[in-house]
Amino acid sequence: MSYLALQNVSIQFGGLKAVDGVSFAVEKGQIFTIIGPNGAGKTTLFNLISRLYAASSGKIVFKGEDITQVPAQQIAARGIARTFQNIELFDNASTLQNLLVGRHRHSNTRFFEDLFFLPRVRREEVEHRRAAEEVMEFLRLQRYRDSLIGGLPYGVRKVVEVGRALCVGPELLLLDEPSSGLNVDETDRMADWILEINRRLGITILMVEHDMSLVSRVSDRVVALNYGRIMAEGSAQEVQSHPDVVAAYLGA
Repeated sequence: MSYLALQNVSIQFGGLKAVDGVSFAVEKGQIFTIIGPNGAGKTTLFNLISRLYAASSGKIVFKGEDITQVPAQQIAARGIARTFQNIELFDNASTLQNLLVGRHRHSNTRFFEDLFFLPRVRREEVEHRRAAEEVMEFLRLQRYRDSLIGGLPYGVRKVVEVGRALCVGPELLLLDEPSSGLNVDETDRMADWILEINRRLGITILMVEHDMSLVSRVSDRVVALNYGRIMAEGSAQEVQSHPDVVAAYLGA
């Protein structure tokens, strides 16, 4: 049984089918990448998996569980975390505070315990901060620990967003265009982080990406979308050389 499986998934907005009968499977431990031209339906597919959108038809199965109807607020508890194409951080909060947001799913205290900061709350707070500090150390973000996000370079903010997703403690990490807006050196470092997250932390990664050098470097398997449908699937080299993919990017 596949770790994550999409079975004939579709979503329609009015008369437009943004995703049209998409099926593929991601195996545990893989780095699986979705490519395609703008408007192909890549981020829409991410929104379906993370349940921000409800599929019009089809099924999404994660670790043997049908999550097609699971509420979006319960997806993190299933072990799925994501980043966004446009950075979604709190500019007026510090790096540490942003990372602690990712620990929310691990909170088990009640309102009155939080209100009076009872011992159980204090113990949880220590554990949350320990986990966030470990993520900062892993991603080498310690120097930015108390810096406000709004004052950090764009490339650092991209890494902080990955860090916040790691604080969720995911088994499956969805990365939506992690190299978007980065220069060549920053993209190389992002590729290193992706490989480290996969190999050292053992996290399965599903990624949407445009940078083909990054795709070729890190991907175990690639699927290409266009107009909401799959054009090709295989290794990075196989997909990039597929005639339909070439035509979609360069024009027939």
